[in-house]
Amino acid sequence: MKTIATRKLWKFIFWLGPFLVTAGLTVGLISGFRGVVPLVLLIPGVTLVAAWIIIEGSRNNWLAQRSTQAGTNALFATLAVLALLGLINFIGARYHLRTDLTETQLFSLAPQSRSLVRNLKQPVKIWIFDVNQNPVDRDLLENYRRQSSKFEFEYVDPQAKPGLAKQFGVKEAGEVYLETNQQRKLVQVVNVQERLSEIRLTNRLQQITSGTSVKAYFIQGHGESQLTAGENSISQAAKALNDKSFTTEPLNLAQTSEVPTDANVIVVAGPKRALFDTEVKALQNYLNRGGNALLMIDPDTDPKLDPLLNEWGVKLDTRLAVDVAGSEALGPAVPIVTEYGKHPITKDFGNGISFYRLARPVDTTPVNNIQATPLLLTRPYPSTWAESDQKSEKLEFNEGKDRKGPLTLGVALTKKVSTPTTTSGESRLVVIGNSDFTTDGLFQQQLNGDVFLNSVSWLSQQDQQALSIRPKEQKNRRINLSVAQTLLLRWSALFILPFVGFIGAGLLWWQRR
Repeated sequence: MKTIATRKLWKFIFWLGPFLVTAGLTVGLISGFRGVVPLVLLIPGVTLVAAWIIIEGSRNNWLAQRSTQAGTNALFATLAVLALLGLINFIGARYHLRTDLTETQLFSLAPQSRSLVRNLKQPVKIWIFDVNQNPVDRDLLENYRRQSSKFEFEYVDPQAKPGLAKQFGVKEAGEVYLETNQQRKLVQVVNVQERLSEIRLTNRLQQITSGTSVKAYFIQGHGESQLTAGENSISQAAKALNDKSFTTEPLNLAQTSEVPTDANVIVVAGPKRALFDTEVKALQNYLNRGGNALLMIDPDTDPKLDPLLNEWGVKLDTRLAVDVAGSEALGPAVPIVTEYGKHPITKDFGNGISFYRLARPVDTTPVNNIQATPLLLTRPYPSTWAESDQKSEKLEFNEGKDRKGPLTLGVALTKKVSTPTTTSGESRLVVIGNSDFTTDGLFQQQLNGDVFLNSVSWLSQQDQQALSIRPKEQKNRRINLSVAQTLLLRWSALFILPFVGFIGAGLLWWQRR
């Protein structure tokens, strides 16, 4: 009786061993095997199980039985396979080995991209402000991340995190930003039609990690708007450029006699007095060697820029643009623009509003090697026209003197240059018949600031690709079959091949019968 009771107790103790092992593994997995609780459970459990195996094996001698040895071999073989699979998974998770068998390497980064990311000296992060995570874009970003641990990316829902979206200045879903060392640069806007581009991402990465900033010089000395806060200043516009990684500096051409070589953009914001001939010549030389300039010229002013403008086929109308169907609060001398030209500067404006207090029309004539695109268009007559009698208190259209709308208030131009200093081989010019829209207080209203910032960004030629990364295209590998070939393929798959197999099986059966 004592022996029977001892065996029952021993069986109870045995079942306590697997229970302790299971409890220890469960607690360990949940806690990450931190602390002593998993060990307190596992050690006694393993000890009890091992003791039971040894005692029962010596009592029944079942360890020497053939079935026990076969079971043991099967157990060790299973454990070995599991250990091998675990090792393979560990190596696969730690080391990435991918082979792209496509002819054009569609799923691999270009050598320039791999080299740039592998040599990163500081962490960089890509922020994608979009609810949807496109698998193609995510796979591209994963390819970047595999090259270096210093490259990271994160998808952000701008509605769930409005504060973060505001810090980046996000205006629409799909904006992709590159951030490193407290600098942020817009890469592109992704949508259904346009996916994330390796070319743009790599070039933005090169620009922001190379330490070179885009410099915009503002001409001073002729009554232009000041960069510092004050009356008739454009300090908000300058700050917005600084937030986009631009460096802004004033420039007095009367003192330097030439445009600095590090200038990416020259801005002439509302001069009240004429420029010297040497200054105009310096601007001409700068544009002829691939420079870029934004000219914002108000009515009733003559900065003596005609030699430069004539080269580009631009003429400033001396009349005043009026909009009698515009805002009653702003008055007829403030044309409201809701129509924009098809150009990178205005492509995302839709029918948004921008307004220009005291503006003049800008006309263009065809010139060889120069392409002109209207940017800002007023509504047609009788809503708008160009008024010649600016002193009259009564606004009315006078045939022969005034000019019917629609009027062009801004134009963008490009010109191929023979001796370029830029990779694009072209010079860019934007002329707007108003500078008041960039002044403090008006800059942040409606699309006024966007017109200015987009113009400077386009002029800086940051949309040009500095690295020669060719886009990857899929090659057409389709097989064009004739009707006869299609029928032959169909009958072969449905009848001929199965019939041949059936005949072969029948002959083999007959031979072995």
